[in-house]
Amino acid sequence: MINEDIICAISTPPGVGGIAVIRLSGKGCIGVVDKIFVAKSGKKIVDSEANKAYFGEIYDGDNLIDEVLVTAFHDKHSYTGEESIEISCHGSLFIQQKLLQLLIKSGSRLAKPGEYTQRAFLNGKMDLSQAEAVGDLIESESAAAHKMAINQMRGGFSKELLKLRAELLEITSLLELELDFSEEDVEFADRKRLLEIALGIKNILKNLCESFSLGNAIKNGIPVAIVGHSNVGKSTLLNTLLKEDKAIVSNIAGTTRDVIEDTMVINGVNFRFIDTAGIRSTTDEVENIGIERTFDRVEKAQIVLFLIDATEKMSDEIRSYFKDVCLHLGEGSKLICVINKCDKAPENVSILKSEIANMRDDIFKETVNLSLEDTNPFANIDVVEISAKKGNNVDKLIADLMSVVNVNALDTQSVIVSNVRHYEALSKAEVAIDRVIEGLHNMISGDFVSQDIRECLFDIAEVTGDEITTDEVLGVIFSKFCIGK
Repeated sequence: MINEDIICAISTPPGVGGIAVIRLSGKGCIGVVDKIFVAKSGKKIVDSEANKAYFGEIYDGDNLIDEVLVTAFHDKHSYTGEESIEISCHGSLFIQQKLLQLLIKSGSRLAKPGEYTQRAFLNGKMDLSQAEAVGDLIESESAAAHKMAINQMRGGFSKELLKLRAELLEITSLLELELDFSEEDVEFADRKRLLEIALGIKNILKNLCESFSLGNAIKNGIPVAIVGHSNVGKSTLLNTLLKEDKAIVSNIAGTTRDVIEDTMVINGVNFRFIDTAGIRSTTDEVENIGIERTFDRVEKAQIVLFLIDATEKMSDEIRSYFKDVCLHLGEGSKLICVINKCDKAPENVSILKSEIANMRDDIFKETVNLSLEDTNPFANIDVVEISAKKGNNVDKLIADLMSVVNVNALDTQSVIVSNVRHYEALSKAEVAIDRVIEGLHNMISGDFVSQDIRECLFDIAEVTGDEITTDEVLGVIFSKFCIGK
């Protein structure tokens, strides 16, 4: 599966900078560079000491192209695990393209997206989960996303999975050994001990799968939907949070007709704020489409900010809208009621808080048809009073947003799943280990239990890439990488 072509690509971002880096990889790439590079020492790189940087000049025939710094890496000591070269040249777009043309003419070809990291995986420099973490690291936009990617790239996730595989192999080896001596009625596996191991594996897989909601949110940004009736100050709040005039603010109802999104990093966590169309009865077709999209964003948001105008009484229309929002909340989502314009009507705040509590309880009674208990899913609705225009108490709202994100898990939990492919594989592994536990409980024959264990092993191996053997699957994974990585 390893392509032995010599590949080259610009590894620095597009555009003009002080320097640019061009990377080559593949057996013989040092010889390719030697065709166009003249070191100040007068020696060829192929004859020089490995893993060193050499200063010299690049020529196209007799024409000097640039003064460069060439770093050579020999087999097993490079990022890809094969002979590699990095050329640091001046950042001129002309120089970059000219060097690529010379390298291609001298025997290399342009690299495909992610081909360097794919070679690193195929050459055993990293497993597949670590390779995917490289892409996450490059795309990380916050301290939390960076920390999560670094931990995975350094093998934290892989080590956890290796432990699981070792325990699963221990179970299946003992069960299969029994099968070899089945006629002699010899028991090598203590079913009680095997059950304890299986339950421990189940607990780890369950925790990993549950961590995906946090990991995915940190990786892609925590989606926060700002909803409410027309003219309650949703766009003003968005502008205040972003500290820029992103959304149009007007006293005219229905100004925001579509969804407006932007991101902001708060205390190392990336939030995706979504300003939605105000809910009101209208005959405007475009505005009604925007209102429909509002509920779609509510279902997908991890946090929903429901804005209420402190200067207005709680109308039946607002109560109905509040109920609709509650019923559209996604599983595990957090609803925060934000009483806005409190500076204009502070005397109404306590009344509105009481009405919010009553609405919450009424919705629970209607939807669950039970008396109120601790299991009320709407019991933890927070209420924050602010002035979005003046910025009053916005810091308290931000603190409430941060409380929803368990950032401490990045320190206390060694592994957090952030990749959809990993989540799907681990979910299948959890289903398989459930069958193992059921089989051990019911004293099912060891060969059937062993088959379920092997399925669990296969699912876990998919994460690290041990069971991936097709170019097609690898092509899909690495095609998302940038060229040069």
